[in-house]
Amino acid sequence: MAAVQRLELVVVRHGVTRWNLDRRYQGQRDIPLLLPDAVPDMDRLRDHLVGEAFDAVHCSDLTRCRQTLAHVLPGSEGTASFDARLRELDFGDYEGRTWDALKDDPRYRAWVDSAGMQAPPGGESADDLWARLEAWLEGVLAQAAEQGHRRVLAVSHGGAIRELRRRLEATDFWEGVVGQAQGYRFEIENREGEWQCTASSVVPVRVDAS
Repeated sequence: MAAVQRLELVVVRHGVTRWNLDRRYQGQRDIPLLLPDAVPDMDRLRDHLVGEAFDAVHCSDLTRCRQTLAHVLPGSEGTASFDARLRELDFGDYEGRTWDALKDDPRYRAWVDSAGMQAPPGGESADDLWARLEAWLEGVLAQAAEQGHRRVLAVSHGGAIRELRRRLEATDFWEGVVGQAQGYRFEIENREGEWQCTASSVVPVRVDAS
């Protein structure tokens, strides 16, 4: 089998939850989707992925991502790899709380101002998040090289996708946000033995830009 030189990686965010609408930090709390509110956006994502064949499917092990995968790629749950490394950033003491409740806390302000470089109390920094995402991505790339995978789908979380964009695209920390049931398509190439992201694009699943 010829070595794979190019991988298309599609990473999408889970559908909407009650905590998303309440603007609560979810982090690694296992919050399910808000049904039927989550369905329209997930329908658009499913319709966008119709006809796309993936050599491997990866998914965060949290319920909201499992539910999203089952909706947008029916029948894939039996062969998908469910991986805790694809979980959202651990927000520690801030999980379950809102910006309104935290905005006057100096520790919270310091965390926001650090653009993720600090860890929230009891949680992870952006570097901590990247360490597990990088380990996961290295495994995906190694599997692609060994097994000839050319197209891979992953279902993850907003913070995880933002961190992938920041590291792969050099996107500013605050510019990497994606909406529910949206994501990014990364083109990753092997250049002289080193994998590099050469292009990326939004997975266009929403009708409006709001």
